[in-house]
Amino acid sequence: MRYVDLFAGLGGFHLALDDLGHKCVFASEINDELRKLYEKNFGISCSGDIRQIDPKDIPEHDILCAGFPCQPFSKAGSQEGLAHPMLGDLYLQILKVVKVHRPQFLILENVPNLKKQGNGRSWEIIKSSLEEEGYNVDIKEISPHQYGIPQVRYRVYIIASINPLGDISKKLRLGRRPKIINLRSALYTDPPDFRPVTSELMEKIETWQEFLNLIPKNEHIPLPLWGMEFGANYPYKDTPPASLPEEELREYKGSFGRDLKFASNKEEMIKMLPPYARSGLSSFPNWKVKYIDNSREFFSKHKHLLLAWSKKIEAFRPSFQKFEWNCHEKDPMQECRNLRNYVIQVRPSGIRVKRSSTSPALVAMNMSQVPIIMWENRYITPSECKRLQSMDDLKFLPESLTRAYSSLGNAVNVVVARRVALALVGRANKENDEVISLSVEDFHEGFKGENMYI
Repeated sequence: MRYVDLFAGLGGFHLALDDLGHKCVFASEINDELRKLYEKNFGISCSGDIRQIDPKDIPEHDILCAGFPCQPFSKAGSQEGLAHPMLGDLYLQILKVVKVHRPQFLILENVPNLKKQGNGRSWEIIKSSLEEEGYNVDIKEISPHQYGIPQVRYRVYIIASINPLGDISKKLRLGRRPKIINLRSALYTDPPDFRPVTSELMEKIETWQEFLNLIPKNEHIPLPLWGMEFGANYPYKDTPPASLPEEELREYKGSFGRDLKFASNKEEMIKMLPPYARSGLSSFPNWKVKYIDNSREFFSKHKHLLLAWSKKIEAFRPSFQKFEWNCHEKDPMQECRNLRNYVIQVRPSGIRVKRSSTSPALVAMNMSQVPIIMWENRYITPSECKRLQSMDDLKFLPESLTRAYSSLGNAVNVVVARRVALALVGRANKENDEVISLSVEDFHEGFKGENMYI
């Protein structure tokens, strides 16, 4: 069948659909560098901004694929959804193409929060608009690890067809439990794009290792743990501190127990509070109250162990003062609590520690958020990220490390896209529709080189 690849990026949908024997007749990507790479990688011209293209100029096609921008729907973004002044209307550009060409199948990809954004309003608008065009519509949340790839990265796939969809979940085989290949299988032993962790960052990580060494092995560590709450007693359950009168606020302690009465004015007092507690909102959300509660209770219980240690992280940036230990009961290495055995990612939410079996989700990250392979004291490389996105067949990436990481974080995972396309559309050779594994075997085959862990 003929397909179009809108918001094409690195071409994840192209790799998936071509592997099933379908033919790309049109691609569109606003980023000039990615557009040129698309042409180098696939040998076809890639058009620019979809908003500048008349849908009538797009060739007839049977399948429309689009990983449309996620920023309006992401929890890390503005969450304006379809109301976003620039990016929110890009779905409407897809709809314009649909109205003109009425392809038989649609495969749209975005972040999981799209389904919840605006209390589900954005998803309802998208669903109803497609149903009005005569499509049967479903939405599925899928992660590469469900098909054996060592990356937990959930995305929603909006699946639409002129014909009845049938049992899409069964076709996707989401109920099966494939063997997940350990992350080490995706790592090169001596990658050419090796980038070591700086001594400055390692010093901060080692400070949190000291914390783990202090806490009894059988003690549950709150997730997340906010170090700024160690010694703090400012009010937060009924009235946020920023809304209190200056004289009343002086009676409390801010981050790490700093006494607010010594501040010269209220503005200085607010700066002595944790960044997340400086808002003038009428009340904190329940999740924030819970995190503060848990962190204060933990410190109160272990104050005799942590009082001196907590002074070491006071000078850290806020993202290094928070700790996310994602390695509780299910991890066989729980007893050792040695950070050298784990994968670490530094996020605005804190130092996130993950089990070594899978990679954290690859997102459109800046350089500081790239996952760290702690047992090798290095960041995961773009070539390894490419492998985790099932893009081994992609020859060219952006030359800049930052842009390579970002484009891979934005990319559609090829194994997932192929599985979705197979369930919805099938192979070009219909006789082979049922002949597909969960991709674990394919993944293993790609990792049997002499320079791989296996």
